[in-house]
Amino acid sequence: MPTHTTQRARGAGGSRPAALGDRVAACDWPALTEELDSLGCALTPQLLAPAECRDLIELYDDTARFRSTIDMARHRFGSGQYRYFARPLPEPVQALREAFYPYLLEIARDWWGKLGRPSPWPDQLGEWLAMCHQAGQSKSSQILLRYGAGDWNALHRDLFGDMVFPLQVVIGLDEQGTDYTGGEFLLVEQRPRAQSRGTTTVLRQGHGLVFTTRDRPVRSTRGWTAGPVRHGVSTVRSGHRHSLGLVFHDA
Repeated sequence: MPTHTTQRARGAGGSRPAALGDRVAACDWPALTEELDSLGCALTPQLLAPAECRDLIELYDDTARFRSTIDMARHRFGSGQYRYFARPLPEPVQALREAFYPYLLEIARDWWGKLGRPSPWPDQLGEWLAMCHQAGQSKSSQILLRYGAGDWNALHRDLFGDMVFPLQVVIGLDEQGTDYTGGEFLLVEQRPRAQSRGTTTVLRQGHGLVFTTRDRPVRSTRGWTAGPVRHGVSTVRSGHRHSLGLVFHDA
């Protein structure tokens, strides 16, 4: 992948924001790839301006935009709530998903090559989603999450069937320390013949975190092995925390 200079989203009062695809393309993908290979997650520069984040947050109360609402406490997933977008997806959600896919695809193919696995993902996101639908995974998997004080998300994986893309993205929509406290993103990786390793990330407003969906290649004394990974969110201590989840396989 070519090296790109970082381009930040700009809010009101600045110059016209770049298209979302251009912002994703402007990330330093070699550096992000190196961090993903090392930690299993990597933080992007700012992709969404504050006003764009607020626009997405405001969608949460428009129930017609969503196909399903999940109460995490009811299902013993933690505490808080999230909603799956219905189709058609909001334009920013669709644009971000399409923009990220080709960059994540290259990493995914490299990871599966190291693990000796065939890479089932075609060059185009639409073709991959059609394969998901043919396999019975035809529901939208894009998520808008809302946490209040005391809410948290248990360690889990976003798996809906056999069709899985090994990377996904979460974008922070509020500012930690201003809109809420606590609520760090958690990533826990099971290491070969060793204790699990945890990584915490403060998800700043408008920034994205690329992270492992299920497992990733980890070096061992026997070569490459699959390191299982789960993710969650620590307890929100005050305020409200919203985030946008981009998943690259359907449910």
